[in-house]
Amino acid sequence: GTSKRSRTSSLRVVAEERLNIVMVGAECAPFSKTGGLGDVMASLPKALVARGHRVMAVIPMYYHYDECGTPCGAVDLNICGEMQHVDYFHHNRDGVDLVFVSHPAFYENVGAIYGGGTMGVTWRGALLSQAAIEAVWHVPCGGFPFGTDNLIYVANDWHTAILPVYLRAFYQDHQILGYARSCLIVHNIAHQGRTHCDDVWRLNLPDHHTGAFYLDDPMEGPGMNVLKAGIEYATKVIAVSPGYAWEIGTDEGGWGLAPTIRNDPVKVSGIVNGIDFNEWSPEMDPYLQSDGYQTYGTNLEGWWTGKQACKAALQRQLGLEERHDVPLLGFIGRLDEQKGIDLILNSEEFLMSQDVQIVFLGSGRQDLQDRLHEMECRNRHAVRAWIGFSNEMAHRITAGCDILLMPSRFEPCGLNQLYAMHYGTVPVVHHVGGLRDTVRHFDGNHDAGGTGWAFERAEADKFQWSLGQAIYTLRNHKESFAAIGVRGMQQDLGWDHAAYLYEQKFIEAKYAH
Repeated sequence: GTSKRSRTSSLRVVAEERLNIVMVGAECAPFSKTGGLGDVMASLPKALVARGHRVMAVIPMYYHYDECGTPCGAVDLNICGEMQHVDYFHHNRDGVDLVFVSHPAFYENVGAIYGGGTMGVTWRGALLSQAAIEAVWHVPCGGFPFGTDNLIYVANDWHTAILPVYLRAFYQDHQILGYARSCLIVHNIAHQGRTHCDDVWRLNLPDHHTGAFYLDDPMEGPGMNVLKAGIEYATKVIAVSPGYAWEIGTDEGGWGLAPTIRNDPVKVSGIVNGIDFNEWSPEMDPYLQSDGYQTYGTNLEGWWTGKQACKAALQRQLGLEERHDVPLLGFIGRLDEQKGIDLILNSEEFLMSQDVQIVFLGSGRQDLQDRLHEMECRNRHAVRAWIGFSNEMAHRITAGCDILLMPSRFEPCGLNQLYAMHYGTVPVVHHVGGLRDTVRHFDGNHDAGGTGWAFERAEADKFQWSLGQAIYTLRNHKESFAAIGVRGMQQDLGWDHAAYLYEQKFIEAKYAH
């Protein structure tokens, strides 16, 4: 196949229209990160800059970062009826204008980005959103402010979903920023910013803009819902995979907001996240350069040599018997019901009957941590549970395992299956959300291009059947299994293509009425 470089370089063209894009989020790696949102805020702006756009990423300053230097601008904002002073700090990183918003409310929440209850997060989101809207005038990025031409604001999740509302209520209703447009990226619709109806008056919005916040939920009763208002006011709503975009419009997957999504289906679409090859690449991974691990190419030779060396090194590091013939399975993720860890725990007897080794990395619910620990104690020869998180171990498990398990009950996009495929590790997944879009089920026919195994319902027997197929193929048809792994490696899973799709949505938004 063609090399990764030549397949992605065709996308590195200057976009048909140069946009001024302002991305706003509560977290951005490496400065602040609790999950996938932090990765997207770090990677998507960089990929959009590579396509010729001017991009500002506006994020809270939770403490004084070394890169920031001195304030480069300031503004006084009316937030929920009280004047607030914010300072702007600017740092250009990989061509992206990082703008940090400094205010005491952010310093107070350095250890808990989402602390302080729903109204606390809403208040900080309102402050961040309005500071982001105004940044185009007040922050001289590279010597001159962004200005207001070809301007697209991009909010992320419910924390900044108030931005599209503020843009219209405080600016466009007063003939300011009339041509600016707003997009809202939904990373997880389960988190919505729900609170009491009366709290809407604390937002200090004109009366005719408060109705969008009201939701009479059949389960929870009437209340204020920040994400609902953002979905209604944004020009475009983008979910983090096409499968998830479809799911959030269903009663099962919409968490009470399905009617809002279905109300304007044309406005909603889905784009799969990319992976950052600077951090995730078996060819240059710093965590594979010691302790017997080795870097390897994304081809058949790399799969047979480097990947098998990593498997042996992982078995050694974890104190498991070093056997190349035993299937080594991995699970990386939060220990909670969403991630389907209970399906694996409930399959202990099946797993041990298959003569496999299995390693877990993650933390979460105490009862699930306890069950994992007990499973390890019963099966010291075959099971290792690493409670907590280690970036190094995440990379080494991804490289050293034969099979990655992702039996998630719902998964908006999922990144671990993308990392796994890029490293030649074959995923076994629940056919849902972003997993449905990214893992092609292998049905025994190589011409169909399968890249893993997928099961239809989140039930232990369905999971066992799919995993059994994967283990059987690995044991009895290793060339076939290797071909599946290499097919996964040779997909274009980077941010270039995702950035192109986002750009198309932003251009559609620009011309929307």
